[in-house]
Amino acid sequence: MALHLYDTATRSMREFHPVRSGTASIYVCGATVQGVPHIGHVRGALNYDVLRRWLLHNGLDVLFVRNVTDIDDKILTKAADNGSTWWEWAFRHERAFEDAYTRLGCLPPSIAPRATGHVTQMIELMERLIETGHAYASGGDVYFSVSTFPSYGALSRQRLDEVQQGETLAEGKRDPRDFTLWKSAKPGEPSWPTPWGHGRPGWHLECSAMATAYLGAEFDIHGGGVDLVFPHHENERAQSQAAGDPFARFWLHNAWVTLSGEKMSKSLGNVVAIDQMLQRHRAAELRYYLIQPHYRSTIEYSDGALSEAAQAYRRIEHFLHRAGRSGVITPGEPAAEFVEAMDNDLATPTAIAVVHNVLREGNAALEAGQDEQARAAAGSVRAMMGVLGLDPLAPEWAESAGVDAPARQALEGLVEDLLAERQQARAARDFPRADAVRDRLLQAGITVDDTPDGPLWTVKDA
Repeated sequence: MALHLYDTATRSMREFHPVRSGTASIYVCGATVQGVPHIGHVRGALNYDVLRRWLLHNGLDVLFVRNVTDIDDKILTKAADNGSTWWEWAFRHERAFEDAYTRLGCLPPSIAPRATGHVTQMIELMERLIETGHAYASGGDVYFSVSTFPSYGALSRQRLDEVQQGETLAEGKRDPRDFTLWKSAKPGEPSWPTPWGHGRPGWHLECSAMATAYLGAEFDIHGGGVDLVFPHHENERAQSQAAGDPFARFWLHNAWVTLSGEKMSKSLGNVVAIDQMLQRHRAAELRYYLIQPHYRSTIEYSDGALSEAAQAYRRIEHFLHRAGRSGVITPGEPAAEFVEAMDNDLATPTAIAVVHNVLREGNAALEAGQDEQARAAAGSVRAMMGVLGLDPLAPEWAESAGVDAPARQALEGLVEDLLAERQQARAARDFPRADAVRDRLLQAGITVDDTPDGPLWTVKDA
């Protein structure tokens, strides 16, 4: 395999070789289910879904773990503010996240473990850390001793004398740089019994326990948003390696989605919710928009950019439908340039540009009546879009296009005939007849956009 990935830990491109031959193991930090998902949340899920699909395409089995943080200060606060129990509030929003992932075409994870279901593993990890002198209990809390781990800060490039964990001050901490593994119980809050008293897990502890429970002491890839590099992933790495686990071999981080230059965040009130987006754009179009930029590049959200992405996706969809009028299009092989781009740290901007290049060649073949060449191009386009989870002819997207397959084929024939008539009228400078054809299409709910790749038509409200 020639796949190279950018590893945050080494700040370099490294060739990927799985720990266990034939199987790739991936742990992705999932949602803290405190509220409804927005496009900033799902961007990372889509990026790692593309990685997973590329590994599958290359013949690997993939163990893919995406956790759910279902106990957290924000969950407790929001549940109380809304008159709900914490567990009902968490599960309601967990379902919302899973629905968003599914609607946007993410493959289901191998497992989606919840933090509250893995307290036993967390206790065992804390016991190992305390026994080796890397953690200590104080007043029912348990803390990791940062000074006992010499390479602390290596992942995030933090200097030890500048570390600030962002935690509230606590009397039991020996060093302000130490971070909390376990929080002692507070009145009215959920808690679990431990050798050090009742309490609940700290955020960093849970991911280390769940990752190794399902993927082993050493696994291939740990992914998450760039905002998790510090303190979350730095602390995961420290507590896991201090306990003797090699832990992740690669650390991958996707960039943010921003609005007016700021990261999308519920606390800032600048979020664009998934349900809101899917009322205006089809799920496949939103997925295309979010995976087209490189996963390490920030996306500055705008309605215009999303509309342009939607139109680009429709061009691909339209070409495949045109090419398929003479028979079924089966997926072929990705273009060599597409493979090269994907092996280069999942360079989706280049990979998608290759898709459009092949599409243009296919459209030219259709115009020249070269059906065999057009169908070969369409097969390649299907293969490449399938890797991206965006094949317009795949059942999940074809069924969401607003028209079922037989009706779509009949509709395409009628629309293509009308478009040919309009083109002939324009060539003859018979503009009234061309306008009459356009009006007939509009009355039938068909909108037409003239693009460099030819006229692109869509069914209104599809």
